[in-house]
Amino acid sequence: MNYTSLMKEKLDHELFRHCLGTAKAAAELAERYDEDSEKAYLAGIVHDYAKSLSGRELLEVADQMQLPLDSITRQQHKLLHAPVGAVLLEKELGISDPEILKAVAFHTTGHDRMSTFEKVLYLADYIEENRQFEGVEKIRKAAEKDLELALLAAIDMAIQSILDRGLMLHPNSVAFRNSLLKKLAAENKL
Repeated sequence: MNYTSLMKEKLDHELFRHCLGTAKAAAELAERYDEDSEKAYLAGIVHDYAKSLSGRELLEVADQMQLPLDSITRQQHKLLHAPVGAVLLEKELGISDPEILKAVAFHTTGHDRMSTFEKVLYLADYIEENRQFEGVEKIRKAAEKDLELALLAAIDMAIQSILDRGLMLHPNSVAFRNSLLKKLAAENKL
């Protein structure tokens, strides 16, 4: 199956462009951090599979699939597309690789026991070439040297943005940040 063509048909131009950028960044990061670059490219191209669905549609799919969702994810539709997307990738596209599905399911919040592969997708989504925001170049440069330091900068920026907008902060994001701090402290990188 040609997932790139499928996503081009499914998504609007901007979202497809973002997925292409994420796929490219994921493959590059995977190469740098000893992960499967082809699999990372696939995860990147399909990571926003459910993003074009409305909040109501996302909730309907989640309920139909009996996805165990916390109250914050149910209320924040920007978070909901990730776990719903992972389920739909398996159901509709037959993607069954657990690493890809888990990386897609947690690409918005992260969690405290993320694999390197999951971290690659999370960071690729944040720093892909089409992203333009203050500080992104600094994170891109950090990603060339140290995955965890780049992730810490990304999650700090993401959390600050959430706080600035007065939104609820997902506990998985806090746990993810804390796990990065512990790992970096243990490695004397802080």
